Amino acid sequence: MGIGNENIPVWAYEKIEVKKPDPNREKQGISEREELSYLLSSFGVNQVEHIGSTSITNLPAKPIIDLMASIPSFKQINKIEETLYAHNWHYVPPELDKQPWRRFFVKVENDKRIAHLHLMLDGEERWNQLLEFRDKLRANAHLVKEYTALKSHLAQAYVTDRERYTEGKTAFINRVLKS
Repeated sequence: MGIGNENIPVWAYEKIEVKKPDPNREKQGISEREELSYLLSSFGVNQVEHIGSTSITNLPAKPIIDLMASIPSFKQINKIEETLYAHNWHYVPPELDKQPWRRFFVKVENDKRIAHLHLMLDGEERWNQLLEFRDKLRANAHLVKEYTALKSHLAQAYVTDRERYTEGKTAFINRVLKS
């Protein structure tokens, strides 16, 4: 079900493509959020948020809806994996994800990523940081313009390297959070 080194799926190495804002993103985000809320409610998840670039109007983005959900414990991760796998979500184990603070899932259709789920423990400090970053960009067109230029540059420079693309955004994100 999850990704094993012996069978790496096509979507794991998709090229990074930042696309023009899509007016359907908001509806897609709502739909994914509602589905996850339903699927994960029996595991103690009571909050799912649409985050990332697709949650910000007029911001070019990879065509992947980013969501986060808060959970009391990772103890039932195997049952969560089974539940989500039936709905095209693929679990990326922590040893591959290399982000021990979350459990990461990728929703796939036609060998392409369409959504990410960042499952975090209740009280994880990154929860509020991600919401704050999203909300600051939603409120400031200048930041959106600046972030657009950065993301475009990084997508061209690191078209096949998701880790470097993500690392390249860190200074900007930290600056926005401190402002």
